[in-house]
Amino acid sequence: MARAVWNGAVIAESDRFEVVEGNVYFPPEAVEVGFLRPSTRTTVCPWKGTARYHDLVVEGRVNESAAWYYPDPKPEAAHIKGHIAFWQGMTVER
Repeated sequence: MARAVWNGAVIAESDRFEVVEGNVYFPPEAVEVGFLRPSTRTTVCPWKGTARYHDLVVEGRVNESAAWYYPDPKPEAAHIKGHIAFWQGMTVER
């Protein structure tokens, strides 16, 4: 079981997840999308592709670009397509 928590709220929880480069990627159905707000941030990984980000909004507090995912990853990272990972002050437990 893995769980992602921020500001006292469980943002994601699942017994199915992927670990890539030490980051836990949750399947989309395991994430409470009501806490996510689209961000304009993108980054590019040479082997995974272009990542898009979400801000987290919990009880009026915002954690900018704290969640990311690969909507169209390169073939080597196809297993994390659409999965969401977290950073920036998030607590991710396994």
